Amino acid sequence: MTEELIKRINFLSKKSKAEGLTEAEKAEQAELRQQYIKEFRQGMVNTLDNVYIVDEKGNKKKVERKK
Repeated sequence: MTEELIKRINFLSKKSKAEGLTEAEKAEQAELRQQYIKEFRQGMVNTLDNVYIVDEKGNKKKVERKK
């Protein structure tokens, strides 16, 4: 899904620079960008959920979210 999403975003970006976009295409572009950002953030959260910090004594500590 993400690869198709990126291809469509890039296509609309190139078209925007070359000839401009219709209002419908501008709305689609904005929606696709928001969807991409949402997926990126979720992937980052999933990655950070599996990250541990190891101190100098070799103790593992799970990374926690700021409060």
